[in-house]
Amino acid sequence: QVQLVESGGGLVQAGGSLRLSCAASLRTFSMHAMGWFRQAPGKEREFVAAISWSGNRSYYADSVKGRFTISRANDKNTVYLQMDSLKPEDTAVYYCAAARDYGPPYDYSYWGQGTQVTVSH
Repeated sequence: QVQLVESGGGLVQAGGSLRLSCAASLRTFSMHAMGWFRQAPGKEREFVAAISWSGNRSYYADSVKGRFTISRANDKNTVYLQMDSLKPEDTAVYYCAAARDYGPPYDYSYWGQGTQVTVSH
């Protein structure tokens, strides 16, 4: 059974940083693109960032471009989301997801349970 487990969420002041991690129990992790999504209370889930299987290509939502960085370590079956210059509007539950990498747009098959990120004023 495939599992994606997020960690690293928490409470941080505006302007601060957090680093999220997502560990995947995927034997074919290096064949999967990985993505981060988030869902704020009362809002729909939205795309945050994605990275190709090799890590050579990455994609970001306009709202996080220049502040967030997605990366991966295929030898550790882990994807990361470095979040800097955090804003209160970044408050949400953050989810990681995996998709076989046939090129974008990615069709995500596996999802984690999420980790809460709260940014205070």
